[in-house]
Amino acid sequence: MIHQYKNNGYNIVMDVNSGSVHVVDDVVYEVVPLIEPLIEGGVRDRDTVQAAVAGLVRPGFDAESVREAVDEVLELEKAGQLFAPDIYENYVFDFKKRSTVVKALCLHISHDCNLACTYCFAGEGEYHGRRALMSFEVGKKALDFLVANSGNRVNLEVDFFGGEPLMNWQVVKDLVEYGRSIEKAAGKRFRFTLTTNGVLLNEEILEFANREMSNLVLSIDGRKQVHDRMRPFRGGQGSYDLIVPKFQRAAESRGQMNYYVRGTFTHYNLDFSEDVKHLADLGFQQISVEPVVAQPSDPYAIRQEDLPILREEYDKLAKEILARREAGKGFNFFHFMIDLQGGPCVAKRLSGCGSGTEYLAVTPWGDLYPCHQFVGQEQFKMGNVDEGITNTALRDEFKGCNVYAKEKCRECFAKFYCSGGCAANSYNFHGNINDAYEIGCELERKRVECAVMIKAAEAEKEENREDEEE
Repeated sequence: MIHQYKNNGYNIVMDVNSGSVHVVDDVVYEVVPLIEPLIEGGVRDRDTVQAAVAGLVRPGFDAESVREAVDEVLELEKAGQLFAPDIYENYVFDFKKRSTVVKALCLHISHDCNLACTYCFAGEGEYHGRRALMSFEVGKKALDFLVANSGNRVNLEVDFFGGEPLMNWQVVKDLVEYGRSIEKAAGKRFRFTLTTNGVLLNEEILEFANREMSNLVLSIDGRKQVHDRMRPFRGGQGSYDLIVPKFQRAAESRGQMNYYVRGTFTHYNLDFSEDVKHLADLGFQQISVEPVVAQPSDPYAIRQEDLPILREEYDKLAKEILARREAGKGFNFFHFMIDLQGGPCVAKRLSGCGSGTEYLAVTPWGDLYPCHQFVGQEQFKMGNVDEGITNTALRDEFKGCNVYAKEKCRECFAKFYCSGGCAANSYNFHGNINDAYEIGCELERKRVECAVMIKAAEAEKEENREDEEE
């Protein structure tokens, strides 16, 4: 499968199955789609292929250039870098037959929040239920469950989540202490993450987090007017002025590494690239700003008619990132970070986050759900920390969730980058975890294209620098 597109002056050809990416000239760009059906039909004879593309010869596309382009494409095909076969479908189903290993837990340390975010899928922290704080005893059982069900896995991930986890800070500290106390004997290593809105963040908490947390996720939407509109206190006043200096302090204290400021853009701020730039101007170097996922009836929901604007915004943002890096003021944008050399393992590329199998959410009462977005929907309750997974049929359903189980993914060029998208979004829009949320898919495809273009531009810059040194 081939995907090709033009972006920021680059002609980019992606071979989906091999993962190869090629920046080509205009002649090769036009030759590739003409050769693809021939290769699919088993035709590789050079003379036959040359004859099939003879119609390309015209002013600017002389016969010699076309011949060279054909030779180049055929060599790449022979090397497995163009028109590569799909070798993964059998692999993923064989992989899914293996025993399930739990690698990560999302601990809902607090079903309560001190903000009233308009778009909150958790209903201001309540998750379709009552407000509650996780006890140390439940959290302890959750960590024991993780250790007992992690097989030979050494590194285990635990995210302290909410609501707002700092509303239950003592239990967070106690659970980290407990986790550290059992690591050596269990042969495990806990990597803790804290997701916070920052309202209660202080120096004591930050000092502890910098010592014990592998990552911090700091919630802020961007410009003051954007943030305060969607993330106010319950009384309606904004939270921007309170949290910004705290987050700046947190980012600097961690050496601008191992954290993200994480925002959400909505129909109200389709010019979200301005929010990303604003966060960068505040000094943040690790930034994630993502589209809201909401039902069409919600006034802030992203709509189909918004997509052309958002595609342009991603293009603007990609160019801005390149310009800032050139000026020595670079930052990372989470959705443009792509590894074309290695990247995630094959299983991760095919099956995604592992919700319902490798990754589970734990409520304050110790109930297990496939992920935080399913919490409170009783049909997705998988078990509890006392008895473990009791709904094995549901686990097996999630185990079979992958890019080949989703018809909409099969012909999508981005499938090995997004891994089939979010199961919760699929269910919320289609009642089926093996479907796909179309607006999310459209935006993911655009993000992948921009991420690859950035890599192309950086490779060109490096090549030019090496040429100058010679």
